[in-house]
Amino acid sequence: MAGGRRGLVAPQNTFLENIVRRSNVWTLSHRQTDTNFVLGNAQIVDWPIVYSNDGFCKLSGYHRAEVMQKSSTCSFMYGELTDKETSEKVRLTFENYEMNSFEILMYKKNRTPVWFFVKIAPIRNEQDKVVLFLCTFSDITAFKQPIEDDSSKGWGKFARLTRALTSSRGVLQQLQPTVHKGENVHKHSRLAEVLQLGSDILPQYKQETPKTPPHIILHYCTFKTTWDWVILILTFYTAIMVPYNVSFKTKQNNVTWLVVDSIVDVIFLVDIVLNFHTTFVGPGGEVISDPKLIRMNYLKTWFVIDLLSCLPYDVINAFENVDEGISSLFSSLKVVRLLRLGRVARKLDHYIEYGAAVLVLLVCVFGLAAHWLACIWYSIGDYEVINEDTNSVRTDSWLYMLGETVGSPYRFNVSGSGKWEGGPSKDSVYITSLYFTMTSLTSIGFGNIAPTTDGEKIFAVAMMMIGSLLYATIFGNVTTIFQQMYANTNRYHEMLNSVRDFLKLYQVPKGLSERVMDYIASTWSMSRGIDTEKVLQICPKDMRADICVHLNRKVFKEHPAFRLASDGCLRALAMEFQTIHCAPGDLIYHAGESVDSLCFVVSGSLEVIQDDEVVAILGKGDVFGDVFWKEVTLAQSCANVRALTYCDLHVIKRDALQKVLEFYTAFSNHFSRNLLLTYNLRKRIVFRKISDVKREEEERLRRKNEAPLNLPPDHPVRRLFQRFRQQKEARLAAERCNLDESDVEKGAVHVEQAMGQDAIATTSIVTVTESPATPVPSVSAASTSGASDRAKLQAPVPGGYAGSKSAEPAKVKGWGRFKESVGKADNWNKVSKAESMETLPERTKAHEEISLKKTDSCDSGITKSDLRLDNMGEVRTPQDRSPVQPETRHPFYPIPEHTIQASILELKHELKEDIKALHGRMAALEKQLAEMLRILKSRKSPTSPRPLFEISQPASPESDKEDIFS
Repeated sequence: MAGGRRGLVAPQNTFLENIVRRSNVWTLSHRQTDTNFVLGNAQIVDWPIVYSNDGFCKLSGYHRAEVMQKSSTCSFMYGELTDKETSEKVRLTFENYEMNSFEILMYKKNRTPVWFFVKIAPIRNEQDKVVLFLCTFSDITAFKQPIEDDSSKGWGKFARLTRALTSSRGVLQQLQPTVHKGENVHKHSRLAEVLQLGSDILPQYKQETPKTPPHIILHYCTFKTTWDWVILILTFYTAIMVPYNVSFKTKQNNVTWLVVDSIVDVIFLVDIVLNFHTTFVGPGGEVISDPKLIRMNYLKTWFVIDLLSCLPYDVINAFENVDEGISSLFSSLKVVRLLRLGRVARKLDHYIEYGAAVLVLLVCVFGLAAHWLACIWYSIGDYEVINEDTNSVRTDSWLYMLGETVGSPYRFNVSGSGKWEGGPSKDSVYITSLYFTMTSLTSIGFGNIAPTTDGEKIFAVAMMMIGSLLYATIFGNVTTIFQQMYANTNRYHEMLNSVRDFLKLYQVPKGLSERVMDYIASTWSMSRGIDTEKVLQICPKDMRADICVHLNRKVFKEHPAFRLASDGCLRALAMEFQTIHCAPGDLIYHAGESVDSLCFVVSGSLEVIQDDEVVAILGKGDVFGDVFWKEVTLAQSCANVRALTYCDLHVIKRDALQKVLEFYTAFSNHFSRNLLLTYNLRKRIVFRKISDVKREEEERLRRKNEAPLNLPPDHPVRRLFQRFRQQKEARLAAERCNLDESDVEKGAVHVEQAMGQDAIATTSIVTVTESPATPVPSVSAASTSGASDRAKLQAPVPGGYAGSKSAEPAKVKGWGRFKESVGKADNWNKVSKAESMETLPERTKAHEEISLKKTDSCDSGITKSDLRLDNMGEVRTPQDRSPVQPETRHPFYPIPEHTIQASILELKHELKEDIKALHGRMAALEKQLAEMLRILKSRKSPTSPRPLFEISQPASPESDKEDIFS
C-alpha cells in the first residue's frame, strides 16, 4: 500500500507542533514542569493573541478563550506595580518587529503579582514577512522577592530559595551574566538559544514538506528502494547457500565462495547501520524522522535478529586448525542466517505493491521450499546409507543405487581409513534430491527414486502433505487467496486507480491532484479501509452507544463541560458525534456560509482567517463554531477555517445538540456555563491592519503637501459642467414658454409676484463651485439670464399701473419686440456664454432692484392684485422683505373686517380691468405666434431638427447669424 509505505508526506504547516515539541524537549532537559508561551498576529493592530498553550493558561489563571484576541503585550495583566517604562519598551519591541527580553511585574487573574522573564521573537513566513510573535514567559518571582520579608526568614527562607533554584535551573542559567567573549555573537542566534529552541533558527510559519535531518534517509527514497531490492536478492542467496553448506558439509576451502560470502556479510552489516538512520512510518501514518525514536524502534524490533544473521561463520570455519566439533558447531550456526528472511517479511507490503513482483516472489518461495526439502532429503539418505554399527552399506538406499547408476559406487577402504568411500558426486546428488522433491511437491512422483528406510518414508509423507498445501496455495488458489487476504488493499488500489483516472480525465492541476492523493492515503491509513458506519450498524443500539462513547472519549475527558453529564447523556451525545479527517489546506468553514455544527479539535492544527489575516490558530483541545444553545437564529461564518496539518475533528450538528440539551435540562445549564468556545465564528473581529494605518497616514501626508487643483477656464472638465448648465437652462426656458402658450390659449389668468421673487423661486439652481479661482454666487446665472431674457420677450402693456414701484424703460411693443429679439441673437449668445463662465455681480444686483409689473411675466404670471391678496394681513419685518427668501413663511395676525371688504372690492375692480387687457393681448399673441411658426418652418433644416429655444446653447458667431435661436 503506497500510503502505508510512504506515510503522510503532503506539505503541511507544522509550526505549532515544532514549537511545542522543542519546548517539551527543553522542559525535560531543564527539569521544568511546563513551558509558557503565546503567539500573536504581527499584522493586526495591538497584535492580538491567536494561540496560548496550557502552561501559560495555568501560569496566568486565564482560560484560553479569555486570552484569545487580547494584546500580545499582555496589557490585560498589568497592574499598579507594573513598570510603565518596561511596558513601553515591550510595546516598541512589537512595533519595530525586534527580538528582545524583559523582566516585568504582572498580575494573574486573581490579581496576584508575579515577576516574569518575557522573551519576544518575530516569526517569518516564506516571503520573509513577520506574521507572528512568539512570547515566552518564565516565573522569576523567587529571585525578585525581598530577602528581609518576614515570611521568608531563617530556615524557611533557605528552603524556599533552595526549591526555587532546584526547579528553576534553566531560569538561573538565563539570568547569569554573559561572558565578554560572547558579546559579539549575532543577536538572532543568542535569542534563539535564550528561547530554548536549540541552535536551529526559529521555525517559519509556512507550508512545507516534512523535512529530515541531514544524516537521516527517507525510507521511500530511490536509493533506499534500490537497496531493499538488493537486500532481497542477497537474502534469497543466503536462504539457498546456508542449507546447502550445512547439509553437504562443504568446508569453505574455495576462496571465491569465501570472498563472496564475506562480501554478503559486510553488506548486511551495512544494512544494519542504515537501519539506524532510516525513517519509518508511525502508527498514525506519520513519518518518524527523529534519530532517537528511530534507534529505539530498531533496537526493540529487528536489531538482535539482524546482528546474529551477520556474524562471519564462514570465516571462522575456514581455518585449517579448527577442531572438528567446533567446525560442526559453526556450520550449524549458519542456519541462523535464515533469520534474514525476516527482512522480506517486514518489507512484504513494499514488494507486493507490484503485480509482477508478487508472482516472482511466489515462484521463488516455492523453489526455496523445494531446495530446503532436497537438502533435508539428502541429509537423511547420507545418514542412513552406511550402517555405523555393522559398518556396512545399504544396497536398497537411493544413494547406493544412484552411485551404481552413474558409475561411482561406494567402496570400502581396507588399507586406509577403514571407512566407506566413493559414491556419487555432490552435484549429482543435489540435482537428484531436488528432482525428487519437485515431483513430490507437484505430483505423487514417478517411482524412479523412492524412500526405503523408515526415516525416508516419514519424511516423504510429510513432504507430500507440505507439497499439496504449497501447490494448492500458490498455484491453485492464487487469485482467491489474494482477494481474501488483501480485499481491503485491492479496494484501496481500485479506489486509487479510479481517482487517478478521474484526475487525468478532467486534467486536474498537479498541486490539487497531489492533495487529493495524499488525502486518500491519509484517510486510508487512519481507517484501514474499514467503514465505521457499516460496522456500527451491525451492532445493537446499546453496544453501538458504548463504542461511540469510546471513540469520543478524548472529547469527553478533555472538556470540563461534559464532566457532570450522566452516562445516558454521554451516550446520547456520542451517538450524534461524527469524526472528520481533514488534509492540510482543507477549508472546514468558508466565510459567509452557515455555521451548523460545533467542532472539537482532537489532533492537528488549524488557522482562522478573516480579511486575509490570521486571527486565531487552533490546536488540540480547542472548540470552534457557534453557541447554538444561546442563539435563536442560524449563524453565518465571519471567517475561513483552514487546516494546517492533518486534523481529526469531532463534530456534532446544531439540531442534534439542541435536541439533547432540551431533553437533559440539568446538563444543559452546566454545559452552557462551562463550554467556552476558543473561537466563535458568529462574531466578527473588528481590527485595523497596520499596513492600512500606514497607508492612510501616507495618503494624508501626501494630500497635505499636495498643491490644490486649479482648473483653467478652458479646461475640458469645466467646459463639461458649462454644457450641462446651459442644457438645463434651455430646458427650463422651453418649459416656461410652453406654459405661457397654454395659459394664453385657455384664457387663464395667472397672478405673478415680484420679478425678483419669481426668478429665485422658479429657477433656483444649486451652483457647484468648480475651483476657488472662479467663484459662483448662490443665485445661479440661469435665474439672472432667464429673468433678463423674459423681460426682453414680454410685450409691454399700453398703460402703466399706478401701483408699480419703479418706472420701466421704454420698450418695443408686440411684434416689433420679437423682431428686435431675432436681430440680437449674437448678443444673447454672448450673454449666455458669459453667464456660463461666471455669474456677473452687476446683473444679479440689478435683478434684485428691478420690480416688474403685474403684466410683464412671460407666462402671464400672477397679477399685482393677486399678489396683494396673498400678502394681505402679513406683518413683515425688514429682513422678511428680502427677495432672495421667498419661501419663508410668516404668521397672520387678526385684521379688521372692513379692511378685508375694501380690499376685496378693489381687487374685483382690478380683475375686471385685467381681463379686458388679457383679451387684447390674446389677439395680439395669436398673430405673433402664427408669424413665428411661419418663420421657423421656413428656416428649419430637414435633416437636423433643432429645438425651438436654444438660447443658452454655445455656438460660433457665424452660426448665430444664420440661426435665430442658436
